[in-house]
Amino acid sequence: MSEVKVKCFSCGTVMTFVESVSRRDECPNCGEDVRVCKNCRFYDPKVYNECRETSAEVVREKERANLCDFFQPNSDTDSEDKSRAKLRAAAEALFKKN
Repeated sequence: MSEVKVKCFSCGTVMTFVESVSRRDECPNCGEDVRVCKNCRFYDPKVYNECRETSAEVVREKERANLCDFFQPNSDTDSEDKSRAKLRAAAEALFKKN
């Protein structure tokens, strides 16, 4: 059986699920729904409809559970921390006094 890891969009808790995320799953820490647009790998606030999957139907409430057929958990749980650290290191190198 495969495990799926999801980082809660609301509180940042990393959750592990067996096989898939159910529409009724909730974050054990804050109680928010897990199968939501903001936890999907296609969610992108910078694109039209905030979704990179062009065939997906419009979902108005991005923080509420839905039945989108294209939902795929955003399993990259530490990419935000890595990119933030990378940007900070680049800024420090740029402004470093010699």
